[in-house]
Amino acid sequence: MANNKYIFNHRTLSYEKYNIPWRKRVLQVFSYLISTMVFALVFVVIAYNFFGSPKERMQQREIEYLQMQYTLLDERLNNLNALAQDMQERDDNIYRVIFEAEPIPSSIRKAGYGGVDRYDRLKGYQKSEVVISTAQKLDQLASQLYVQSKSFDEVFEMARNKSEMLASIPAIQPIKNYDLRRISSYYGIRLDPFYKVNKFHAGIDFSALSGTEVFATGNGTVVRLERSRWGYGNTITIDHGFGYQTKYAHLNEFKVRRGEKVIRGQLIGTVGNSGKSTAPHLHYEVLKNKRAVNPVHFFFNDLTPEEYETILELSQLPMQSMD
Repeated sequence: MANNKYIFNHRTLSYEKYNIPWRKRVLQVFSYLISTMVFALVFVVIAYNFFGSPKERMQQREIEYLQMQYTLLDERLNNLNALAQDMQERDDNIYRVIFEAEPIPSSIRKAGYGGVDRYDRLKGYQKSEVVISTAQKLDQLASQLYVQSKSFDEVFEMARNKSEMLASIPAIQPIKNYDLRRISSYYGIRLDPFYKVNKFHAGIDFSALSGTEVFATGNGTVVRLERSRWGYGNTITIDHGFGYQTKYAHLNEFKVRRGEKVIRGQLIGTVGNSGKSTAPHLHYEVLKNKRAVNPVHFFFNDLTPEEYETILELSQLPMQSMD
């Protein structure tokens, strides 16, 4: 039985039963419901933002675990990138130097994946930048390792052809020059005998009598025979492969024909005085990748260390070329 409420009436000096109006009762019910809902809402907000459900706490632990794994994976990728970088440096600065091959350009080694955005499907999540960064590093490493693998295949092929390369690279003097006195002009800036101005001399002049034998300095193929009364005169050009060519100018006779394969030390012609020449001599050039280089550095099969030092000292003296 509900408790009845009474109020004291001062006029009648008695207690009278108090009846609550229905509007007030409705208002009290609504006030109770609203306060209850507000309290419940505050409780839910606090619970979800500061405590979370057991399922959310489990998911949060899984997210933290995955983030830790991505961090470890990123460190491993950095270590692998450092290892790949070391392999690339060894490849360019050791293996390719040994076989005199050009290093692989950085633009090729660092080339990534082009075209459409490969990582678009990874965007739009809370930790997208972590996943995208790891995926990019992995793709970049895969690309670099592919380039390195192809490079090692090429180095292996060069190593297999090492004996052929050693036989082909120019390595002797083109005429017999036992006392080193036949070199009359060296590679570099020299005085032109006709115009009396300093000009770049792309080879070495060997002073010799007409008819002196001229020899191929490495295995190769005769790619050009030119007869001329001007410039270099009668000239033989031999392609040795591996980016090397040699040129023999101002000859008198040819002892080979175009397309003929020659070996180091084979007689290919004789010294003459053809073309723009002041006296009988041989003008000899070595070209690497179509650029003239100092032939002195390719006499290692003919010279002792002492003789090589002597030639280097003589090459620094001012001289007049013979063509």
